[in-house]
Amino acid sequence: MIHPEIVRMNVQNVDGVCGIEAECFLTPWSKASFVEELENPLAHYLVALVDDQPAGFIGAWIVFDECHVMNVAVLPEYRHQGIASELLEKMIDDARKKGVLYFSLEVREGNSEAIQLYQKHGFYVNGRRKKYYTDSGEDALLMWRSEEDEI
Repeated sequence: MIHPEIVRMNVQNVDGVCGIEAECFLTPWSKASFVEELENPLAHYLVALVDDQPAGFIGAWIVFDECHVMNVAVLPEYRHQGIASELLEKMIDDARKKGVLYFSLEVREGNSEAIQLYQKHGFYVNGRRKKYYTDSGEDALLMWRSEEDEI
């Protein structure tokens, strides 16, 4: 298991995050999109550094008591080593400290590894968005987690 250093995303990490995004997603976000997120007061992005280089990242928007996970990605050579779990745990912990009670995300219906990761962290399927992904026409599963369920 690799235990990366998890830090808030900053301008110095953006190029590395863009590289991860390009390698992991069919329709990657642009560098400008990530730079805009750095300036967005609702956005919360974390980067997993291995040997001071981005190996994975997670991004979310936190609005009042809700956290919507926008994206999670880990470079293929670092997968299955707990990095995505550590990123998700840190995001959940940071969001809880800001008063978040509800977490949501969309995930490709066919992305069984991601679905298992989210279920491991207390998310459950709560709906479907038909043909949500324009690059493939694939449905998105809506997944939800409530801290009220933990009380």
